[in-house]
Amino acid sequence: MTAPRGVYVYGVVRASHTVPPGHTGVGERPAPVRTLRAGALAAVISDAPARLRAKRRDLLAHQDLALTLGKDGPVLPMRFGMVAPDEESVRQQLLSARHDCLAALERVDGRVEMNLKAMPTETGLGSLVREDPEVRRLRSAARRAPGYEASVRLGEAVARGLERRAAAAAATVLAELSAVADAEVRGPEVEGCVLNVSFLLHRREERRFHGVVERFATGHRDRVELLLTGPLPCYSFTEGRV
Repeated sequence: MTAPRGVYVYGVVRASHTVPPGHTGVGERPAPVRTLRAGALAAVISDAPARLRAKRRDLLAHQDLALTLGKDGPVLPMRFGMVAPDEESVRQQLLSARHDCLAALERVDGRVEMNLKAMPTETGLGSLVREDPEVRRLRSAARRAPGYEASVRLGEAVARGLERRAAAAAATVLAELSAVADAEVRGPEVEGCVLNVSFLLHRREERRFHGVVERFATGHRDRVELLLTGPLPCYSFTEGRV
């Protein structure tokens, strides 16, 4: 007899929320997706696959389902890989976290997450030399007495200058985007980035939000490179609810 593999949990929705027919879940042989109701809430689940790996195919399947569900109502998405022992354990968790989950669903109703990363750019190296006295001094010193140490000192100063300019520009665009979004949360530090922040944004503000990012990126291309990702499920604004 094969031991039960448990259930894979994609997210939490209101009990009235239905899963579009024909949707399957993660795994090499994905099982049909269904809802498990518990009072006013429901978990979106499927049978857990025998072997679960963070392959691109499964990561996209997980995220695409959360985005699809979000078109018909709010979703509290689980991070990829959430497996519960059985349906009863999921049901008990839903019941115990009922009030928090309902409040969180209300908060993200009609909203999506957008992530912005800001990175230094080398396209403005000429303006950095004009603006930064230390870079000018070290560049002159390296020209007068070329050598490994002089080059290293100059390179470090340039890197600091580019990072400083990018951080200042990122702070400005953060303030502009915060006026459009409902909320924001800083993400973990990412190597090479001066800013990693996620925004909770109403769907009707998506075009305006994109416009702010595009105009700022164009006007400050010599100082910062912006990478905008989304719309995403509202991972950063619903964690810890279940």
